[in-house]
Amino acid sequence: MKPLIQKLTETFSPSGYETAIREVIRREVEPLADDLRVDALGNLIVRKGPSTGSGTAKGGKRIMLAAHMDEIGLIATHIDENGFVRFTGIGGIRPHALTGGRVRFVNGTAGVIGVERLTDPSKAPTLEQCFIDVGASSPKDCPVKVGDVCGFDRPFLDLGRRLVAKAMDDRIGCAVLIETLRALKSTPHELYFVFTTQEEVGLRGAHTAAFGVEPEIGLSVDVTGTGDTPKGSRMAVSLGKGPAVKVKDSGMLSDPRVVAWMCASAEKARLPYQREVLEGGTTDAMAMQVSRAGVPVGCLSIPSRYIHSPSEMVDYEDVQNAVKLLTALVSKPVEW
Repeated sequence: MKPLIQKLTETFSPSGYETAIREVIRREVEPLADDLRVDALGNLIVRKGPSTGSGTAKGGKRIMLAAHMDEIGLIATHIDENGFVRFTGIGGIRPHALTGGRVRFVNGTAGVIGVERLTDPSKAPTLEQCFIDVGASSPKDCPVKVGDVCGFDRPFLDLGRRLVAKAMDDRIGCAVLIETLRALKSTPHELYFVFTTQEEVGLRGAHTAAFGVEPEIGLSVDVTGTGDTPKGSRMAVSLGKGPAVKVKDSGMLSDPRVVAWMCASAEKARLPYQREVLEGGTTDAMAMQVSRAGVPVGCLSIPSRYIHSPSEMVDYEDVQNAVKLLTALVSKPVEW
């Protein structure tokens, strides 16, 4: 999977600009799909299995599997008299992770993020104190204009078992869906592998996709934080101990039946897994859960360090086990 993960993470596609990553994913999944379409919001929707609503076998369901294609980014708000670009975030930006980072704009312009001199070095800078230096000396020779969008410019790093890249959130989820689609031999379900848009700015793609798919069960595949770094969060999730079954996050309570189904499937397949409670953040599962008349949902999480930074880290075995668990889940009937 490593070449696929590198290809996905190094593709530049912030929220609202998902065309490039959608084309990369489309080339991977088109030969595997029974049906494929792109909706009005840019979601890539891939159907696999019977198209008869609730499947052809006992326990067959219409299941939506969602991973978002977009990544966080920055958007220019002002060019000052010396050619420095001021900006705000597209999605959740952490100013303390920006200083010295390199970015690339949609038009190809590269730059480095700087910060004003801090009067109190003990405090992290705010976004208002950050700027992008593209080598310009005035607004006239600055190749960036107000409204131009950029993203982190950082190469994929293979540390063996640990993988580092910008946009692991959530290209790693996209990789898991692609590899599950490849591994799937048969299914009693009508499966919709949905690569969603604009998750980082409000789960927008998942809202519209779920309305169109009308799933009976929804599963998102996304990253989650860990509690395994020095003085890190008090969280019972670590890299290398398996994918996590989400019980709760700040926007969603997983359906207990879905949690039990996921845990039992992992145990039956003898796959390592963790149970997750995330106190901040949510996923596309929240949007699916409240679509139309409501959907029972859950989330398969990939433990990740340094989320929403230019260097997000995952464990390769966790990723591989996520593919195995998701394949096991959708290969057999659901019996609640």
